[in-house]
Amino acid sequence: MPYVYQDSKPRPPALPGAARTTHSSGKTYEELKQECLHRGVLFEDPDFPACNSSLFFSERTPVPFIWKRPGFWQHNEWLDVVIDDRLPTFKGRLVFLHSAERNEFWSALLEKAYAKLNGSYEALKGGSTIEAMEDFTGGVGEMYEVKKAPDNFYEILEKALKRCSMVGCSIDTSSAAESEAKTPFGLIKGHAYSVTGISEVSYRGRQVQLIRIRNPWGNVEWNGPWSDNSPEWHSVSLSEQRRLSQTALDDGEFWMKFEDFKVHFDKVEICNLTPDALEDSTAHKWEVTIHQGSWVRGSTAGGCRNFLETFWTNPQIKLHLTEKDDGQDDCTFIAALMQKDRRKLKKLGAEMLTIGYSIYENPGRDGHLGKDFFRYHPSKARSKTYINLREVSNRFKLPPGDYILVPTTFEPHQEADFCLRIFSEKKAITEDLDENVAIDLPEPLNPSPSPQETEEEKLFQALFEQISGKDMEIAAEELKYVLNAVLQKTKNIKFKNLSLISCRNIISLMDTSGNGKLEFNEFKIFWEKMKKWINIFLQFDFDKSGSMSSYELRSALKAAGYQLNNYLLQLVVLRYSDEQLQIEFDDFLNCLIRLENASRVFQALSVKNKEFINLNIGEFINLAMNI
Repeated sequence: MPYVYQDSKPRPPALPGAARTTHSSGKTYEELKQECLHRGVLFEDPDFPACNSSLFFSERTPVPFIWKRPGFWQHNEWLDVVIDDRLPTFKGRLVFLHSAERNEFWSALLEKAYAKLNGSYEALKGGSTIEAMEDFTGGVGEMYEVKKAPDNFYEILEKALKRCSMVGCSIDTSSAAESEAKTPFGLIKGHAYSVTGISEVSYRGRQVQLIRIRNPWGNVEWNGPWSDNSPEWHSVSLSEQRRLSQTALDDGEFWMKFEDFKVHFDKVEICNLTPDALEDSTAHKWEVTIHQGSWVRGSTAGGCRNFLETFWTNPQIKLHLTEKDDGQDDCTFIAALMQKDRRKLKKLGAEMLTIGYSIYENPGRDGHLGKDFFRYHPSKARSKTYINLREVSNRFKLPPGDYILVPTTFEPHQEADFCLRIFSEKKAITEDLDENVAIDLPEPLNPSPSPQETEEEKLFQALFEQISGKDMEIAAEELKYVLNAVLQKTKNIKFKNLSLISCRNIISLMDTSGNGKLEFNEFKIFWEKMKKWINIFLQFDFDKSGSMSSYELRSALKAAGYQLNNYLLQLVVLRYSDEQLQIEFDDFLNCLIRLENASRVFQALSVKNKEFINLNIGEFINLAMNI
């Protein structure tokens, strides 16, 4: 399982000033700088050396590059990326990103830091404008198809710009040959424009909606209505022109009518800046909550709603919408689901997974929702599509209330770490339904003597007397013989023989005297547990094959009194399931014994010495399951 545990509790947004160091030495930028100053040397980065492996991971360098010296938020945390200033060149010129001025290097150094963060320069190939916007600002992206945009699209853009969001737009191309082609109206196809303003202007007694666009080339502008030198400006007062900063310069920036914008442009990407990236004095801020999680094969990688049998096993996030938007009946929020580290994993063959999410109205009960809920309840909202982008985000308006958001890959059994961010106009509260560990231990069974022995008890008694002798105690090897002899006569369960390890675990659980053996009364108590556990196993062994799907383990453990968080469930599945994600009865039994043993020890320690252990029940079980 290549995914490390990360606490999935909602957390406040990270601050740039608290950036986590990413250098292998563990030293901060300032510490590395002072070390180099003390030694009188220029920094050379051992984590991202000046060699071919830092350039490409799947191909050879096309020309012999020479590294020369001239004379950052990812996945919801700010990162200090320490680099040296050696840059790849060919014939004295920078190979990749460069400025028009040959002695200006800030952009190339920034690109090198980004390449190091993702593993190589080659890993930066492809992608979208919004991905870079997010990585350099910590914002969250929305993408709109202009021709299908909502009726209030103008208001959405107006609100985004007021909140200092970054907005880009582009015109689609139908082929590679059309890239950077100029239209008769002076617009460039396949080009990344930025939106820098939006406003209404008084024109001949009526209000006209305008939008301001910038070409990053610094020239080549729109030449239609409301362009720099168009006659429409003659009917606009000078004060209005000054308010709009209207100038007739060939600087790449121009105004156009919003209706014309919707005709000529195809896509709009909005990067809404999180509160950590805005100045404190800014009046408009987004409220944001973040969840980290993983899709792990066999336990929490259930796939989309098309796969009902496993869909319910995906992580589930509870969303409380409590405050209506100002003057509205609904609550506005953006849900952004990001798959993590896929660029960095490219060199291992990883590709972007197809991801999305569904939102359901909360039925009013706590805990992870089961298969039947999703069988009979439709979603209230969902991502527009499942797509193989790094991040899928959409804006929603829902009435105040409680909802369940289920993030998924399209196909089941696909593994990845993810980051889910909820941006809301008013404060929203989120909660991971799988975070808390609830242990409901049944009271120890004290069987009362029945007036008449059952056939089962007679069989046990005879076996015990035959094997143990007069003391009526058996060791693990003898217990194995007794249980297998009895279970083989049980016709409704198929399984291989119980292992010696299972029997040792049983004695560890039930031995009250500490002599490593089981008395007959202790065995009878355990057998009552065993019958309950057999019934649970049979309930979830749907095809009566003698094994259950690992995706059903959550429900089976819950029926036995254990509700585990996602991390513990992933750990248990990893330990007890086979390559086909099946769990046999012997493994199921071992799992239950370890869980009960660990929880009882924890309770005993908690009662006897509260200062002895400073772990919660989930952390303790995690420790015990790894021993």
